[in-house]
Amino acid sequence: MTGSLHADALALLRSWVPPSPEQAALRDRYVDHLRGRPDGMARSCAPEHVTASVLVLDEARTQLLLTHHAKSGRWFQLGGHTEPADATLAGAALREAVEESGIGEADLDLDPAPVLLDAHHVPFCGDGGVWHLDVMFRAVARVGAAHSVSEESLDVRWWPLDGLPNPELVPFAALALARDQSTGSLSMVDPGGGASSAAADQPSR
Repeated sequence: MTGSLHADALALLRSWVPPSPEQAALRDRYVDHLRGRPDGMARSCAPEHVTASVLVLDEARTQLLLTHHAKSGRWFQLGGHTEPADATLAGAALREAVEESGIGEADLDLDPAPVLLDAHHVPFCGDGGVWHLDVMFRAVARVGAAHSVSEESLDVRWWPLDGLPNPELVPFAALALARDQSTGSLSMVDPGGGASSAAADQPSR
């Protein structure tokens, strides 16, 4: 499935419309990376590899679900490395959100289009650290969705958008909210990447 995942990520990034010139430059960096590295999705790829994460909002769009990352000791959005069994990048993001939040897949409404890209150095990943070329998606947790703490986290908690514990997340959350004004209803995406009709009866996002 690795080849399929690589092809999906490359096609997704090539077709994505960046929200700014800075994001366009990052998109080009990601595309060049994948074109030059058939293993560019794998965590073993150094000095950088593509990862996937998700900004999970509540139905009211007033809170963001964050994980208190055990290794970094900081609060971040849900996400991480892709796996060989992942067929698509959006599917990898959804899998990570489910694993790290404990929320069932049916209770997460994932937008299959990326919200933004974020390249950052991770000193505790690999030998001496690597760059994560993160592709960030957005999901909405349905009312009543229960979350839990995974072994990778110290805590998982809803945070109000006007009181986020990590200031780096503020512009990310703003872009996630802006998606409501730029798209219609979201499509559910399963780990295999197929769009589902499960979200067809949901209100427009």
